[in-house]
Amino acid sequence: MTHLSWPALPYEAWKDTYETLHMWTQIIGKIRLVRMPWLNHCWQVTLYPSASGLTTGRMPYGIEGLQIDFDFVDHELSVRTSRGERKTIALAPMTVAEFYRAVMAALAALGMPVPIYRRPSEVESPVPFDEDVGHRSYDAEYAHRCWRAISSSAEVFRRFRSRYYGKASPVHFFWGAFDLAVTRFSGRVAPPHPGGIPNLPDRVTRDAYSHEVSSCGFWPGGAIAPYPLFYSYAYPEPEGFAGASLQPPEARYDASLHEFVLPYEVIREADAPVEKLLAFLQGSYEAAIRAASRADGCVSARTRPFL
Repeated sequence: MTHLSWPALPYEAWKDTYETLHMWTQIIGKIRLVRMPWLNHCWQVTLYPSASGLTTGRMPYGIEGLQIDFDFVDHELSVRTSRGERKTIALAPMTVAEFYRAVMAALAALGMPVPIYRRPSEVESPVPFDEDVGHRSYDAEYAHRCWRAISSSAEVFRRFRSRYYGKASPVHFFWGAFDLAVTRFSGRVAPPHPGGIPNLPDRVTRDAYSHEVSSCGFWPGGAIAPYPLFYSYAYPEPEGFAGASLQPPEARYDASLHEFVLPYEVIREADAPVEKLLAFLQGSYEAAIRAASRADGCVSARTRPFL
């Protein structure tokens, strides 16, 4: 069975649009990075699923506010202020450089210019946004499908998050890797992360992983895994975690990603996709708890699931 809220999203069919959209979201995300006060684990930089796309939410600008929204229903970027002013940019095939210039022009016209660091993050490409003429695709149908998949995933992730009484992140969209994620924290300090993520300072990664986490998310795929998937991992990864047996049976541990993965297609075709995805999220979290508890020699208050 397939469901309208879980549309087909074959990686190769929209790869060019995906790569362009990734850069567009990075431009908007970097505007949020500049305007928002710092939060632990860089939570201030993320975007959020909205009724029609992705939003920055309200960003402070002096005594006023600024908000930028991707609309994947009407296919436009909306830049609006608390003064009631609004500029729009049609989402259509254009280079990243053209998109960057259009966004900066809209901000300037509204009297709210925001200079940003113009190189992309968490990707190998060093080409600045204002020089990127290689990424130029926009397939409206697939952009809409991706948003529907993100929105449906977000609803399940929120249900999963609501079960936890400890510290947990919002359900948010990280434009660096182009993934939707939610993270639970045990409360214990973690060993320093080794870093090494392309075009991302190690200090940022070490702040993100300053404490033990169990994290899960949705990712449309990439060169290392050319298909959309759900993932779950623990940092630091406890011994024995990779050998856990999870439900549904299609879930597996990917040694290259150091994560449990469940192909999006499995959920898309499930009779009860929400329940099946929740089983994967809950099972992978409990696998991390069990493995960490064995390493400790007991189930302590520091690692017990808050259910």
